[in-house]
Amino acid sequence: MASGDGDGDGYGYYDLGDGDDRSYGGHVEETEDVASEIEQRYAVLSEGDVRERHEEETAKIMEVLSVPSGFAAVLLRHYKWRTDQLLQDEWFQDERRIRDAVGLPADGAIPTLVNVRRLTCAICFGRYDAGRMRSAGCSHYYCVKCWRGYICAAVGDGPRCLSLRCPDTSCSMAVLRELVDAVAAEKDKQRYARFAFRSYVELNPRMKWCPGPGCTHAVEFVGSDDGEQNDDVFCLCKHGFCWRCGEEAHRPVSCGTVRMWLAKNISDDSETASWLLVNTKPCPKCRRPIEKNYGCMHMTCGQPCFHEFCWLCLQPWDNHDYESCALYKLDEGTLDGEEDERRQAKTSLNRYLHHYERWVANHESLHVVLNDMEKLESSELKKMADELVVPVTELRFLREAYEQIADGRRVLRWAQAYGYYLHPGRDMTKRKLFDYLQKQANSSLERLHGCAERERIELFGFGAGDIEPETYWSYKEKVTRLTKVTRKYFENLVKAFQTDLAEVN
Repeated sequence: MASGDGDGDGYGYYDLGDGDDRSYGGHVEETEDVASEIEQRYAVLSEGDVRERHEEETAKIMEVLSVPSGFAAVLLRHYKWRTDQLLQDEWFQDERRIRDAVGLPADGAIPTLVNVRRLTCAICFGRYDAGRMRSAGCSHYYCVKCWRGYICAAVGDGPRCLSLRCPDTSCSMAVLRELVDAVAAEKDKQRYARFAFRSYVELNPRMKWCPGPGCTHAVEFVGSDDGEQNDDVFCLCKHGFCWRCGEEAHRPVSCGTVRMWLAKNISDDSETASWLLVNTKPCPKCRRPIEKNYGCMHMTCGQPCFHEFCWLCLQPWDNHDYESCALYKLDEGTLDGEEDERRQAKTSLNRYLHHYERWVANHESLHVVLNDMEKLESSELKKMADELVVPVTELRFLREAYEQIADGRRVLRWAQAYGYYLHPGRDMTKRKLFDYLQKQANSSLERLHGCAERERIELFGFGAGDIEPETYWSYKEKVTRLTKVTRKYFENLVKAFQTDLAEVN
């Protein structure tokens, strides 16, 4: 079998075997789905899925414990939605203690009571007839208007409103959903209900909301451990984030490295100090940093100093000698040390900019790849499949190629943070291995990207119906092979970084 070289631009033709019947499907073995190669440690849930689970577990507790909905909700939130722990252990061993802990009445009273006789509201001191005041199941009754203001203020404080207690400071009775629905304004009811619903994910240690912009999906950890590894999670919205720290997906670097790198990127102090050292010199008289923003070497310090001096030799301008300036050598002492510090700062700044520029460039490339993936999945794959007269699943190899390209861009992006924190002197050997592995992975990624994008457009951009089956099969196998090779390069790269380039040792 002859094939086109993965590094070239041409397409080889493959031995199709005996017989003349040829079609587009089935010639090349499908690449294994990335999802099947890696243990699926996470499940993505829609907002509807979360709501259904929330309602099912609440209903289960209501039925088993014979309690109202509000009681069930406050119990589940107290146990962080660990239903089994609530049912198997605590409740049936010491129900009274649990009721006291969560603010439920000991006698099984209903979540809200109405006054049966005329009473005075302890907040506004107004007198109200029977039926016009409410309590949280305790003996402290307040008018509807005061309850409404109290709940409005609590809801405005965020999810902590779910732990709201009776306004009486001596009372620990919980304010439950039934009371909120009975007295609160409509907008506050809706916000409270939203907080209650979202608590199913936010209190559950095995679930997180996707932090992608505008995304409403949740991610559930379904692995065999506690999910505290540096695990990248990818939502259906295409946003990737780290399960452990919540930052964007950053394999292969640690969460600690990410925190340091991001802090450095937004820190004014560190780079401003370096910039001043690299781009300014101190006035010889007052020592204030001065930036040279004109071509002339004649510098004048600002008020109140106004000292005039030469930028090159730092000598006073009034007795400046061009010949001595040209031959000027730094004396041993203060300026020599400052010049050395300036050189070191410039080297450090250049090293930072080297990695930062590549960090940004790979992020921009990743953004383009994700947009291309969206277009591919929304329309282009269907159009290609129709013209080739094959099912869309036949073109799965293209989707997998783009997934690998996106993963590669993401890995190369965060590799820059790892590279920056390699010590220029002490980690010289690691630096060489780092550069070598990165170069190999990037080279393979560029070949795959060019094949999946540029060559695809050249082949299919003007209609796939005229493409010969042999050409299609050749292209498919080339993309499939490059995807596998690139994946292997990046697996090696990630493994090396995660072990801190242990091969060097």
